[in-house]
Parts: sequence; structure tokens; C-alpha cells
Amino acid sequence: MSSPSSPPWPKTIFIISDATGETADRVVHAALLQFSHIPVTLRTYTRVRLEDEMRRIVEKAAEMHALVVFTVVNAPHRELLWSLCDQFNVEAVDLIGALMAKLQGYLAAQPSGVPGLLHTLSEEYFRRVEAVEFTVKNDDGREPRNLPKADLALVGISRTSKTPLSTFLAQKGYKVANVPLVLDLPPPTELEAILPERVYALTIQPDALVKIRLERLRQMGMPADSSYAERDHIKREIAYAQEIFRRHPSWPVIDVTGKAIEETAADIMRIHKDRSRRAE
Repeated sequence: MSSPSSPPWPKTIFIISDATGETADRVVHAALLQFSHIPVTLRTYTRVRLEDEMRRIVEKAAEMHALVVFTVVNAPHRELLWSLCDQFNVEAVDLIGALMAKLQGYLAAQPSGVPGLLHTLSEEYFRRVEAVEFTVKNDDGREPRNLPKADLALVGISRTSKTPLSTFLAQKGYKVANVPLVLDLPPPTELEAILPERVYALTIQPDALVKIRLERLRQMGMPADSSYAERDHIKREIAYAQEIFRRHPSWPVIDVTGKAIEETAADIMRIHKDRSRRAE
């Protein structure tokens, strides 16, 4: 049995935000990892911008002996929250106010005070993280069932820069899948399910590919006379890929010979953006 002085509620943290609350939620969860042996309940209140609403939340926090953690960018609202927490004797932590005050002095500028800007930044960051995770999982033809979910699909024979291009584009926020074309083997049927304007065909000149594959064999400790680097075999691979490309005239064919990854990626993004604008 608990003592008469014990609070009637378990340990509770109220998160108050004038935007989505995701920033404060992530910070609190990260900090609580250091106290994983203690059960804690979180309550998140988002888009809180009215005095009456703030008062009701702080009153409830006082009743539950909760800790209040808030991210509020509007200075008058922050001051109001501090005043209410002081009035109701509620412990509180301002996750952003002190930092903004320091930045204001250091930068000699006033903050905009617009709620939601933090969420906009974090949303972009997590969108890129999601794109990278998708791209890694769908590299080199893995999980072909995910092809229709890709923003971009790169198609080409081995060593046409599919993987480094996919990684670069993913860091720009695109979910990318890449599909290797293997001589005399049909492409995965799922490739036909993706919108054709999302597919980009990659090709390369035979002499350049011979050099790239010979270097690859050397790095792997394999004999240089492997068919993988033989010019005639490579020419057959390229011809096979080009036949597939001809059957899909809406796929832009991009020659990667001698191009930096950034240059090829810029070509793909330019075409993709042009197509998106026309579609709108």
C-alpha cells in the first residue's frame, strides 16, 4: 500500500507544443531511454495556442503531479506557460526558449515566432531517411514487389552506376529502386507495373565498361579472362539491354560513360521535374 503522501498518479509527462509536438516527443523519448526501468506515461497536446487551453492543460498537470515539457516558439505564449506553471506549482522544461534566446543574441536578430517551422525541417529530414531506407532495401533487384512504390527506378546492366546513383538520389529524398538486366533473363514482371515515366534506362560504351569490370575483377581477386569483362560478352549485354529499352520508348536512356554520379543524377532529376510539371 502506498503512503498517504504518494501521488495518486504514475509518473507522467505532459508535452505541449504550438505545432505538431514531434520535436519535443522525440527529445523526451530519447532522454527517457536513460530511465527505461521507470514506467512513464506521456500525454501530448499539439497546436496549443489559446490561453484557456493552456490553463486547462496546466491545471490537469498539477492535479496529476506531472512534469510539463513544451516547445512553443511564440514568446508571449512561452511566458504565459511559465506563469501558469508557476501559479499551479508545476515543474516545467522549455526545450526551445533558452536556445532561441541565445541565438537571438548571437545572431543579433529576432526569431520569426512562426509555429511549425521545426516540424517542416524535421519532416524533410525524416523524408530523406525514409528514402534512403527504401533505396537500400531495394538495391540490385531485391524486393521487386516494391517497384511500384518507387519514385524512380534505374534499369541497366552490371556496373552502369545503378547503386551509387540510387544512393545519391535517395539522399535528395527520392525513393529509388534499381533493376539489373542480366543477359537472356527477362526483367521482373513488376517492372511493368511501375509508371513508365518513373523508369530511367542506363547504358554505357563497351570500352569504358571493359575497363570498369576489369578493375572490379582485380579488386575481387578474380581472373581477368572472365567473360564478365570480355568485350564481346559486354557488347551482347548492351545490345540485350538496348532491345529492352526500345520496347519501352518512354524510358529516357542515359549514357553514363565518363560521367560523374552527380552529373547523371542531375540529368535524371531535371527530366523527372520536367515530367512532374507537365503532369500537373
